[in-house]
Amino acid sequence: MEPVPNDNGHQDYDIIRWFEEVAENASFVQTQTLRRIIELNFNTEYLKRWLGNIKIQDMESKDLESLYTTLVPLASHADLEPYIQRIADGDSSPILTQEPITKLSLSSGTTEGRQKYAPFTSHSAQTTLQIFRLSAAYRSRVYPIRPRRRILEFIYSSKQFKTKGGLTAATATTHYYASEEFKIKQKQTNSFTCSPKEVISGGDYKQATYCHLLLGLIYFDQVEFITSTFAYSLVHAFTTFEEIWKDICNDIKEGTLNPRITSSSMRNAVLELLLPNPSLASTIEKKCKELEAFQWFSVIPKLWPSGKYVYSIMTGTMLPYLKKLRHYSGDLPIVSADYGSTESWIGVNIDPSFPPENITFAVIPTFSYFEFMPLYRQNPGSTSAIDDFIEAEPVPLSQVTVGQEYEVVLTTFTGLYRYRLGDVVEVAGFYKGTPKLNFICRRKLILCINIDKNTEKDLQLVVERGSQLLRQTRAELVDFTSHADISDQPGHYIIYWEIKGEVDEGVLEQCCTEMDTSFVDYGYVTSRRTNSIGPLELCIVERGTFRKMLDLFVGGGASLSQFKAPRCTSNPTLLKILNVSTIKRFHSTAYE
Repeated sequence: MEPVPNDNGHQDYDIIRWFEEVAENASFVQTQTLRRIIELNFNTEYLKRWLGNIKIQDMESKDLESLYTTLVPLASHADLEPYIQRIADGDSSPILTQEPITKLSLSSGTTEGRQKYAPFTSHSAQTTLQIFRLSAAYRSRVYPIRPRRRILEFIYSSKQFKTKGGLTAATATTHYYASEEFKIKQKQTNSFTCSPKEVISGGDYKQATYCHLLLGLIYFDQVEFITSTFAYSLVHAFTTFEEIWKDICNDIKEGTLNPRITSSSMRNAVLELLLPNPSLASTIEKKCKELEAFQWFSVIPKLWPSGKYVYSIMTGTMLPYLKKLRHYSGDLPIVSADYGSTESWIGVNIDPSFPPENITFAVIPTFSYFEFMPLYRQNPGSTSAIDDFIEAEPVPLSQVTVGQEYEVVLTTFTGLYRYRLGDVVEVAGFYKGTPKLNFICRRKLILCINIDKNTEKDLQLVVERGSQLLRQTRAELVDFTSHADISDQPGHYIIYWEIKGEVDEGVLEQCCTEMDTSFVDYGYVTSRRTNSIGPLELCIVERGTFRKMLDLFVGGGASLSQFKAPRCTSNPTLLKILNVSTIKRFHSTAYE
């Protein structure tokens, strides 16, 4: 079922042909994938609890699939957490997988304020290599790149630590960057990162960002595309570049490295690659002065003229950064990266020329066993405080319906069984026999006080409406988050904005009221009209507040590569940062 790499120049063709074959036979492939997972892990404590001593070798694959989905219950992370914790604490018995688990991946913790463990095995790194090869093959059809050139990658490893039981815990990307598969990926995709491993694993994202930018400019004529895990990292990098470009030019001119780089391993690795280049420094300096006068519009194609595109995850919580990324990218195409999670890769972008807002992801049926739980919108008067959906029984990949919304359910090779991912997707169509998914949002409600039910997507639309009023000024919205405040009655929503530039208070008052009236959820509108939810509050925080939040998460073991600003928070530490940093407050006058 797996593609076989070769060195005869037909790797792109071979891996795409492999995917087309498994996509054509997705239903059969899924049944066989589940059989492989069960056969590999049948003697584990978790599966024995539900399947007992059934002789699976005597069963047809379809019957085994039916039995599995009947007997094994749906599970949340909370259900599996006690098992994972035992593994972290050193229990080496076959709890979730037959093969010992030696590494644990960490979620970013930006959503709920704490990081969660997920098992990481060799299969995790192998599927990452596989999807990167497949994705690169589809991109090269539209945007061919020159072989053996460079990628300007803003990638960062997080801190690693040992659990009580001696397992290495870090982000999934950290495990991958340290793996043999990361080296193989560069060879098989015929493109190499600008930065050495000492920069990627340096541990200090500020120093690493400086070095990424410096080395990216050293290799400016070799860079074929610019990438990061999330769009946020790209916006962060070029916002940083606006502040430090003069120091970088000086380093290129003199062949030196700024004293801000204090990591000895990072300094030594970068200095080995530096030679004085006054001519290049002069060219960059001239371009930067011109770019500065136009608010750095098109900085990426102006400084990296050989670049073909910008590539990153741009869906979901990354959508608000698209506007700024397009500003930096100018006419250069921006390409959405693939769909995955800490727990498993899910789908590949086979249409790289599509804008990120319209992208779909073709499910790869060999990576995990996928089920899809149909979700139906509740009646407007529903008082459910969980979310806005009624659930139906999960269906296999082959039985999904175009236009229907689902929650993704995973059974993985790494020991997660019928695991509810919490992602809401819509089936946009099929590629041969495999579904193409639109990512809609995280299922969990982020704003809820009374009978109101607002998701991350609802909040993003509201903030987009409110921030449009900033266009009559020279200001821009840098970032935002929110909080459902019930410390006083009636409770109310608080939305925190960080703004670049000066804005008249009258405009901000309009922004606040516009956002309040832009929530269309029936429960919210009704509650506002009856004053059971109070007026929306807009808090303007000082510049650098969201950097403080980033520093907090990175200090806790997350990496910049996986950072996602929480769109809603109840984390006391974050709320303290936000409230201490608030410099102006406005209250909506809607519904008066």
